[in-house]
Amino acid sequence: MIVFGSKISYFTGKFESYLRYKQIPYEFRALDLRHYSRVVPRALGATQLPSVRLEDGRWMSDTTPMIAWLEHRHPEPAVIPRAPAQRFVSLLIEDYADEWLWRPAMHYRWSFPADRQLAGTRLAQELVVAPLPLALRRAFVARRQRRLFVRGDGIDAHTGAHAEAVVAGLLDRLEAIFRVRPYLFGGRPTVADIGLMGPVWRHFVHDPTPARLLQERAPGVLEWAARMWSSRAREIGGEALLEGIPADLGPLLREIGQTHLEALAANALAHREGRIRHELTVQGVTYRNLPTSAYRVWCLEELRARFAELPPQAAAEIGALLEAEGCREPLWRVGGLSSGHDPTGDAPFCAVSRMVRD
Repeated sequence: MIVFGSKISYFTGKFESYLRYKQIPYEFRALDLRHYSRVVPRALGATQLPSVRLEDGRWMSDTTPMIAWLEHRHPEPAVIPRAPAQRFVSLLIEDYADEWLWRPAMHYRWSFPADRQLAGTRLAQELVVAPLPLALRRAFVARRQRRLFVRGDGIDAHTGAHAEAVVAGLLDRLEAIFRVRPYLFGGRPTVADIGLMGPVWRHFVHDPTPARLLQERAPGVLEWAARMWSSRAREIGGEALLEGIPADLGPLLREIGQTHLEALAANALAHREGRIRHELTVQGVTYRNLPTSAYRVWCLEELRARFAELPPQAAAEIGALLEAEGCREPLWRVGGLSSGHDPTGDAPFCAVSRMVRD
């Protein structure tokens, strides 16, 4: 397969960490202008990173269903746990990493001058092919990213500090875990670890401002990120996962209930009411003028579908855990979901749903 993306891309980093661990052969290519503007949109309806072309000529996108599709073809060792309770919690953590941590990761990258300079240069060199000086291309990229993914996603003078506190709290919770075991659920990675590689590896490790925070506050998380990038399934072998849900995941699940699931619920309500922008209040802080996303309604639909698949004993166990950590109510708060994304169940081969209007 050919993976079209960027070496500083959040989701390209997540997907590459999966392929590297499972030792699935692939070729990486920087997403050039021709593929960005013509080839990929013809295949998938729009372009997002990464976009993947298979050997048979089919195109696919969206890392979560791409990983699920590949797991059926490369089942051992499984990154989506086979134990039902672990499977649900690992997918919930992956969704949190994908959809909630995106906001503070983009804030750190594009709100601080040193980070903006570095990332803007890289993206201008990789993606913006135009007969213009690099400084102008970099300025264009930085202005676009801040417009769409910082100011356009609710980050302002009032919410920036909360976004930074989200990252600091995450690092503290992960540091406590990785000081006692190598991966979230035990001796080998799961999809929860792979999901966290998007923000941690491609943003917090490599962007200057969060990298300093990571080095000083959570060296165990830094070590985990390097371990994830270098780990290979054949070398790890059949290392065991722990039984059940480790108790030290409780603080992380509590944070997911207070932030990510609140965000999914607010977005779902706005989508149901036909509002293209909405507000979100989490942990006493209000993010305003957020884009309403059909895709994130689909994420909520998928989490509920995964819960519905649980056998009775696991459903009772996970239901009690979600209740204890404040996750149950926001997960089911909004009824009447109808995202319209992937109505025929073709993901990762369905049309792309754009997160923002550009």
